[in-house]
Amino acid sequence: MANISASLVKELRDKTGAGMMDCKAALGETDGDIEAAVDWLRKKGLAKAAKKAGRVAAEGLIGLAVSGSGTKGVVVEVNSETDFVARNDLFQGLVRMIAQVALDVGTDVATISAAKVGDVTVADAISSAIATVGENMTLRRAASVEVGQGAIGQYVHNQVSDGLGKIGVIVALESTGKADELTALGRQVAMHIASANPQAVEPSGLDPEVVKREKDVLADKFRQQGKPANVIEKIVENGIKTYYKEVCLLEQPFIFDDKKSVGQALKEAEGRVGGPIAVKGFVRYALGEGIERQESDFAAEVAAAAGQG
Repeated sequence: MANISASLVKELRDKTGAGMMDCKAALGETDGDIEAAVDWLRKKGLAKAAKKAGRVAAEGLIGLAVSGSGTKGVVVEVNSETDFVARNDLFQGLVRMIAQVALDVGTDVATISAAKVGDVTVADAISSAIATVGENMTLRRAASVEVGQGAIGQYVHNQVSDGLGKIGVIVALESTGKADELTALGRQVAMHIASANPQAVEPSGLDPEVVKREKDVLADKFRQQGKPANVIEKIVENGIKTYYKEVCLLEQPFIFDDKKSVGQALKEAEGRVGGPIAVKGFVRYALGEGIERQESDFAAEVAAAAGQG
C-alpha cells in the first residue's frame, strides 16, 4: 500500500471538499493515485465534482494584445518570482512587448523568444530585465484567437495596468455585424469566461476521454446503489446534460442574465449587432495555474532562523 502523506490528503480534500477520513480512505483504496481517489469519492457520493482548481503557484502577469483590425488577439503569461515585480514598470513593459511580438510572429514560445525587437531578441530583453530587477523571469506560454470578420472580446481580471493582470481572456466572435457592438458584447462574454471558466465552446469541443470519465463515474455511482441498467442509462444521460451546462460556454447560464444561456444571449443580440454571431474560440489564462509551488510554514521558518525550531 502506498504511503499516504498528510499533504496528499489535504490536496484531495481541497479538490473535493470531502472529509479528511474519507480522503484518507480514498487514497488508501487507490494506492495514492489522487485522480482515481477523486473518482472513488464521487462514486461514493462524497464529492460533488472533480474540479481541478488551478492553484496559483507562480507570480508575474498575464498580458493581452489585440490587432489594429480588431480581428486577432493574443494572450501571454510571463512569470516572475514575486508579486512585487508585477508592479514594476520595467516588467510591465516587457510583458506588453512580448504580447505585441506574439501578434506578429505567432504563439510558439521559442519563436517569440528568438524574435527581434530592434537590435535585440525577446530572450535578450528578458535576460536584461532579469539583470536589472534581480529576479528570474520566464515566458511560459502564449495563445491566440482570430476571425476573418468580426471582433475579439477581451477582459483582464485583477488588472494592474492596461491589458495586464492576473486572469486574461480573449474570445473570437465571427459576424458581419457592427464591430463596435460586437466588441462590447465580446467583452461581456470574456468577463463571463473569466468567471465561469468553461472548458469548451460546446460539447463537441470537449475531450472525449473526459466525457467518458464523467459517464463512467455517474454509472458506477448508481450501479453501486443497485439501480437497474435502464434507470442508470437515463440518469447518465441527464447527468451529462447537466455537466455540459457546467463546462460548455454556450450552455452555461450567462452571468449578466442567468435566466438565459450564453448561446441564447448571443442569439438575442444578433438583432442589435446586425448579423449572425458565432463563437469561434476563446482562451482563458489564469496566472500560475497548473504550476506547483513549495508551500512553507512562515512562522516555523522564522522560529528556526531564531534558533527556536
